[in-house]
Amino acid sequence: MDLNDSAKKATASATPDSPVFCTIIPPHILDNLAQSDDPARHEPARRTLEHDHVRRTQRREIAARGLTPGEPDAGADKPNRTIYDAEHQAHLPGKKVRSESDGPSQDASVNRAHAGLGATFELYLKIYGRKSIDGAGLPLNATVHYGEKYDNAFWDGERMVFGDGDNDLFRDFTIPVDVIGHELTHGVTQYTANLDYQGQSGALNESVSDVFGVLIKQYALGQTADQADWLIGADLLGPNVTGKALRSMKAPGTAYDDDVLGKDPQPAAMKDYVHTTDDNGGVHINSGIPNHAFYLFATAVGGKAWERAGQVWYDVLTGGNLAKDAQFADFAALTIAAAHARFGAGEHEAAVKAWTQVGITPK
Repeated sequence: MDLNDSAKKATASATPDSPVFCTIIPPHILDNLAQSDDPARHEPARRTLEHDHVRRTQRREIAARGLTPGEPDAGADKPNRTIYDAEHQAHLPGKKVRSESDGPSQDASVNRAHAGLGATFELYLKIYGRKSIDGAGLPLNATVHYGEKYDNAFWDGERMVFGDGDNDLFRDFTIPVDVIGHELTHGVTQYTANLDYQGQSGALNESVSDVFGVLIKQYALGQTADQADWLIGADLLGPNVTGKALRSMKAPGTAYDDDVLGKDPQPAAMKDYVHTTDDNGGVHINSGIPNHAFYLFATAVGGKAWERAGQVWYDVLTGGNLAKDAQFADFAALTIAAAHARFGAGEHEAAVKAWTQVGITPK
C-alpha cells in the first residue's frame, strides 16, 4: 500500500454508530495536503492521516468502556491538570512534565496546554456551574509534542493531544485556546447528549464544540459578541497560508482560500447543505449552518455571548431532551423553547429569526 492509499484509508468514512474521534483539522484539508507534489507538504499530512487512523481505532476501545460521571469530591470545583510530553513520538500519554501543583515549565507548549485546560474548566464552572467536562471534577490530562510535525490536535476520550504542526502551514496546536475548548467540549457532549457523529447530528456535535470553543476564547478575552472575531483557530494557520482561520461562524465559507489547503467549503445556510459520504457525512463542513445560527442569535441578543446565547445552547446540550440522532430542526426547536423558558419573549424571537435566516424550520 503506497502513502496515497494509506491516506485514503485513513480518511474513510466511519460507520454511523462509530464513536467520536474528532481532530481540529478536518479530513478534507489533510486530504488536499496529502495530494500535494511538494514532499514538505504531503509528508506531514500523510503521517498525520496515518496517526489519526490508528487513534480512531483506539478511540472506539475507550468509548466501549462507557463514560459515566463519578461523584464529585471536595476538590471538584478546582481543576486537576496533568501535562505529558510525547517527545515527538506517537505514544501516549508520554513523560509527565507538569502537575497541578507545579509551577510554570520552561516549555511554552506545556504552559499553553495547562492554561487552555484551565480556561475551559473556568468557563464551564463559573458560568454554567459544571465541574469539569463530566460535571464531577474529572481530571484534565493533555499530551504535547505528539508525533513528528503532527498537524492536528484531538480529544481521544481520555486526554487532549497536541501536535507541534509543521511550522509551515500550521503552527503549534496549543496556541489557540478555542481549539482546546473545542476539543474538550467533545468530552462534555459525550457525557451529556452524546450526539451521534454522523450526518446532521454529527454536524451538531461539531458545531456545539465550535460554539463553546469560541465562547471560551471570548470569555478569556473579555469580549462582547460585537467585539469578537467569531473565528475558530485564528492563531493556528502558518505564514504561508492564504486565510485567517479554520472556520468562521460569522461568515462560513470565507475562513481560507489557499492554493494548498483549498477553499473553505462550509455553507452558511441549508440551501447550500453539502451531501457527501466523506467525513461521516460532512460533519466538519455542514456544521457551518448551526454555527451561523448561533452567531446570528448571539449578536442579536448582544452583550457577552456566554451569558445568554451560550446558556441557551448549554441548557439544550445538558437538558436531557436532545436525542442522539437529533437533526438541525430538532436542535432549533429545543433552542427556541429554551430561549423562551430561560429569558422570555425577546430571546425567543431572536432564536426563531436566527434559525429562519439559515433556512431551518423547527420541528
